[in-house]
This record gives sequence, structure tokens and C-alpha cells, in this order.
Amino acid sequence: MLLKHIGLVCSSEKNSDNFYENILGLKKMHSLTVPRTLAKQIFNLDIEYTIINYANDKIHFEIFVDEQKCFDNQKVEHVCIEVDNLEGFLNKCRDMEVEILQIPRGAGFLTFIRDYDGNLFEIKEKLLDGH
Repeated sequence: MLLKHIGLVCSSEKNSDNFYENILGLKKMHSLTVPRTLAKQIFNLDIEYTIINYANDKIHFEIFVDEQKCFDNQKVEHVCIEVDNLEGFLNKCRDMEVEILQIPRGAGFLTFIRDYDGNLFEIKEKLLDGH
């Protein structure tokens, strides 16, 4: 298992840049806008929002910018992990009665699980070439 990224919330891009670039010394990689439809499917939020990625060769943060406090009552914080065998891992989750969310995306799915306390994990399968 490999930690791929950690998703956290920040109140503004300015605060996010100050902390992740200036204090942690990470590089601002790219930003993206998550459309309302996908936000609804993943987090049950009826909004469009921005994610900013900060990383170096050892760590990756996915920062959800929440200037309007839309995330106050909804968990978007998550940990993304990579597993060797996605189907085997999901079968184990089913056996252990762990909630699985699979959201159609392009030709595949975005896969999330919630632990017994509602913590959200994004699950990715390790690619054959290791990337």
C-alpha cells in the first residue's frame, strides 16, 4: 500500500499558498475545478469548487479551497491510497461491511471507501509500470 495524497480544506488560496509553499516548501503543481455534478456524486455537495495540488517527490496534498465555508458540515478531507489489487481489496471491504462508493468517470470509476467512523479514503490501483 502506498499513500498517494492527502485531501484537506483551506479557507483561501492565499492561506493555502502561504502554508504549503512558504512554510512546507512544496511546489504548487496545478489547480483544477471540480464540476458540481462530480462534487454531488463524491461528497454530496451541490457546488463547484477548486482543488490546488502541492507536492514534492515524497508528499502530495490536494487542497480544497472553501472561501464560502461550504464544507463546514460535510467531510471532503480524505486520504488517497494505492493498492496492488483493487478488486481483491474491495472484496475484503465488502466482507468487512465497509461502505464502498464507485463513481463513473470516463472509461472507469473513482473509488472511495468510508471506514467505520465515516473517514473517507480514495482508493487507486497500482499501475503495472509503477506510476
